[in-house]
Amino acid sequence: MTDLTDLRLSYQKGELRRESLQAEPRAQFQLWLEQALASDMPEPYAVTLATADDAGRPSARTVLLRGSDEHGLVVYSNYDSHKGRDLKLNPQAELLFYWPQLERQVRVYGRVERISEEESTEYFHKRPRDSQLAAWASDPQSAPIASRAELEAKFSALEERFPEGQPIPRPEFWGGYRLLPAAWEFWQGRPNRMHDRFEYLPAAEGWRITRLMP
Repeated sequence: MTDLTDLRLSYQKGELRRESLQAEPRAQFQLWLEQALASDMPEPYAVTLATADDAGRPSARTVLLRGSDEHGLVVYSNYDSHKGRDLKLNPQAELLFYWPQLERQVRVYGRVERISEEESTEYFHKRPRDSQLAAWASDPQSAPIASRAELEAKFSALEERFPEGQPIPRPEFWGGYRLLPAAWEFWQGRPNRMHDRFEYLPAAEGWRITRLMP
């Protein structure tokens, strides 16, 4: 087995100072997200979504951020998937953005709720046609399937069911979730593992910003 104990990077690309932070965490996140989007890294809007069931068993997977505004952060899924079942039993989650080219991480924790059917339908019809068909084909998401051939047969059957030119309806089992942020953390890698970390928590007025130990 490869020895991993001597593999490490020294983070040198930036620093994070209290005086440079935005007063609102969403503004700070938007600033960093725009910088990530302007970089050459692939899919900086990819994010790890961590959930847990009612017994506390954790589960994490990578999804795509599809909305960020004053109400929260939006991702989409099959409601009957593993994450959908977790969120039904325990509607709390954490999102983790990792941008290695910028040596940055952002963590966001909060309660999760479904977005409106109208919002879900509007986004569904913005997706490429094949992605719309895939949402139908992968139901129930996370369930066992015998073979790749069976999955592709489901997709082909859906192409016949919804021929080219015919609108594809959004399935009732598919839609969006919005995480309502209750805590944010911004992490900037620094040399010698002396990283900069700042946490935003709600205060009586606005947000309280606290530096955390690395």
